[in-house]
Amino acid sequence: MSDDFDQTLDAVGPRLRALRRRRETTLAQLSAATGISVSTLSRLESGARRPTLELLLPLAKAHGVTLDELVDAPPTGDPRIHLRPVTRHGMTMLPLTRRAGGIQAYKLIIPGSERPRTPDPQTHEGYEWMYVLNGRLRVVLGEHDLVMEPGEAAEFDTRLPHWFGAADAAPVEFLSLFGRQGERAHLRARPTASDEAPEGA
Repeated sequence: MSDDFDQTLDAVGPRLRALRRRRETTLAQLSAATGISVSTLSRLESGARRPTLELLLPLAKAHGVTLDELVDAPPTGDPRIHLRPVTRHGMTMLPLTRRAGGIQAYKLIIPGSERPRTPDPQTHEGYEWMYVLNGRLRVVLGEHDLVMEPGEAAEFDTRLPHWFGAADAAPVEFLSLFGRQGERAHLRARPTASDEAPEGA
């Protein structure tokens, strides 16, 4: 059992390096995001530093993976909570829900690029709501071409031609809620004085 545990910990370093390189993130950028020094991160990746929970938690959050995925733990308990990321067209998509119908939630990570990508707007049935976590997200929506910053959200009918990608060389991470039947995300907010009256009143 001890040998298995040691092998698991020994494999964390290469996995951390692979995750960072896949997201095209430097040690300095990861240090700024986690508060862990560059030297400690380097030693973790090389295997010279034994990973601890205190170090792995912020790293898992920064890389957008679970602790189980970080240490490649075998599935336990209900398998429905082990949601695996899918990579398509260079974009990593992590499903946050797994149920038929209704609104589906995803976390998406798009690598940055030094050369701007050419938008290729698409249309399909549904309604989408997006919230930017990190980086800058370029959104082309009909005739609009805008850049969303962390903390900004957008919602739109996906029957309108739309496209999104990283706005610059840095990767962008955002949350997406998508309703295939056109369900809108219901956001609860304090009404202003001008819209306190209920609709139809």
